[in-house]
Amino acid sequence: MKAFVVRKPGGLDRLEIAERPDPGAPGRGEIRVAIHATSLNFHDLLVASGRSPAEDGRVLMSDGAGLVEAVGEGVTEFAPGDAVVSCFFPHWADGLPQAPVGNFAQVPGDGVDGFALTCAVRSAGAFTHAPRGWSHAEAATITTAGLTAWRALVGDGGLKAGDMVLALGTGGVSIAALQIAKAMGAAVIVTSSSEEKLERVRALGADHTVNYRTHSDWGRQVRDWTGGIGVDHVVEVGGPGTLAQSIEAVRVGGHIALIGVLTGRAGEVPTSALMAKQARLQGLIVGSRRQQQDYVAALDRTGIRPVIDRTYAFAELPEAFRHQESGGHFGKLCVAW
Repeated sequence: MKAFVVRKPGGLDRLEIAERPDPGAPGRGEIRVAIHATSLNFHDLLVASGRSPAEDGRVLMSDGAGLVEAVGEGVTEFAPGDAVVSCFFPHWADGLPQAPVGNFAQVPGDGVDGFALTCAVRSAGAFTHAPRGWSHAEAATITTAGLTAWRALVGDGGLKAGDMVLALGTGGVSIAALQIAKAMGAAVIVTSSSEEKLERVRALGADHTVNYRTHSDWGRQVRDWTGGIGVDHVVEVGGPGTLAQSIEAVRVGGHIALIGVLTGRAGEVPTSALMAKQARLQGLIVGSRRQQQDYVAALDRTGIRPVIDRTYAFAELPEAFRHQESGGHFGKLCVAW
């Protein structure tokens, strides 16, 4: 079978399509899945570019969606023909995060082979059902970006109708957060440096937008829009370069979900401002299989569909990464085959 791998030391010019042995029939507790799509995340780009080094020949991509071809002995949750989507942490079934999910050692596309391939045999617990009627590309957006937004707002944040949410940017996590929040009756503010993108998020239901390029004090702008109170939740994808403004924007006793490090991996934290706000700063990386099942159930009930900027062919994965690097996309970038 074919697989897209990264060769040491990494870099988009070090990606290649390789031949890998067919994984064969599933064993006890396993399922065989024909993979048909993946979606790109910042974590995948870090691995592909070599900024997060992986084993030579590592099969890329954490997200995978496709159809069950066969089930092993003892598997009752799935049947051949079922549409499924992979789990970011296949070993995190439920409950609070523990030591095994404190690193990427068992994460597909990083510590173990991922889903940029035509077929996979994995534990049944490494997948959940996909939402009914979704394409494989749509389903692939759930694993990382969608579930991250769901956990940030619902699992950790306890989002409720009437809350106010600030989402930074217009990437996959932030657009999913906008959709989830609006479906649950929350008001949403979105930031971007692009007026065109801000117009698009308003069309998706954003209640207020702020151009952070023209308003460097965007945290104050957000707080002013709330009548000086601040937002209940911040979906913080920037990291050290945006955290101070996020703290400015959050209400006293509010919640900041620290998801991304797009502006860097280290920096100063205005601890006195955070203390004064008595806000909760919660770091998180994706979520559990149970949270993914809850998210899929919510998607089935609400009718939310992901926003996909562009879908590439399998051989175009390096081109998709270059598009991602440019920052010009809105929502998700996918690859389908």
